Amino acid sequence: MDIARRMWTLLEPVHAVTYFAPAARAAFEAAGLRGFWRGYFAGRAAPLGAVGAGPVEATFFGFAPAMVRRALPDVWGRATPAAALAARLDGARATLSGLAPDTGLAEAAELLRRAASELTSAGRPLAAANADLPWPADPLGAVWHGATLLREHRGDGHVAALLVAGLDGAESLAWRASVDSSREVLQPARGWTDEQWDAAAARLTARGWLASGAATETAYAARDTVERQTDALAAGPWQTLGAAGSNRLEQLLTPLSEAALRLLPHPNPIVLPRPAG
Repeated sequence: MDIARRMWTLLEPVHAVTYFAPAARAAFEAAGLRGFWRGYFAGRAAPLGAVGAGPVEATFFGFAPAMVRRALPDVWGRATPAAALAARLDGARATLSGLAPDTGLAEAAELLRRAASELTSAGRPLAAANADLPWPADPLGAVWHGATLLREHRGDGHVAALLVAGLDGAESLAWRASVDSSREVLQPARGWTDEQWDAAAARLTARGWLASGAATETAYAARDTVERQTDALAAGPWQTLGAAGSNRLEQLLTPLSEAALRLLPHPNPIVLPRPAG
């Protein structure tokens, strides 16, 4: 597996607890963000400031505009971006503190800092916004922040790869559902109506990516191309860290990542694998 993809599978569960873990959701609710999606949109968008729906539709990409507009800008009347940022970090800390190993966090945090030290954020708005935030002083907070920064860096590149492939938000979901997920998981989680989803599937059928609703060889080949492009665009931090540093980070964080993965729902709209065992 490419090192950039391997590191994504390592870091994504550490980041994603902020959306799914009970303690993380409780932190958002305490900040005034009741309901899963208010916490999600406010917490993830907060590094951008009190933005409206437009920048979030663009950067989150796969969400239906109507779903985004139900949350934004309404959430900023319930919690400021600063309060949302504090809540997401507090919730992540509360969750990960019960999962983290006794040793190695400080070293892992330093390795993540090194990986991000020469991060190129040009054309990567979510990565750039998170890079502007201060690193938490505590090792656990720094590990979560580093995981978040690096996953948003990869995510921005993934959006670029999807655009190069000629996909819009709805098409990217209908295609992904056909190759390694399902409509039942992805459609409700991203807010597309049946009419919008079916129209996207029809466009994919016209392109030769779907046949009778099933992925074609062209669709699978496109997945491989998009993932390779995403990996290439995400490689910079791991080239900075080097193979030895990346392997050491993986060694240090695998227990925490595996424990975090077990807290997430399966299947999930992030298309993270089910934990082993």
